[in-house]
Amino acid sequence: MKDYQASIEKLRRDAAEAKLISDLATDMNKREMFARLHQHRSKLADEVEQAMKSSIARTLGIGIGGHIAWFQ
Repeated sequence: MKDYQASIEKLRRDAAEAKLISDLATDMNKREMFARLHQHRSKLADEVEQAMKSSIARTLGIGIGGHIAWFQ
């Protein structure tokens, strides 16, 4: 789980850095590229976070809506 959390934190830091560069860039191509990089890394962080939550839920046997799913 710590690996997931570390990955999420790194992706969010990288996304924030790309956003800052995009905001400060004077070249339009660079601004757009870093804006896309920000969006991509933010989405990846969200996906890793969702995968982590799904993994925890499966491990704990928690189904959709927070109900405990008993598997036989």
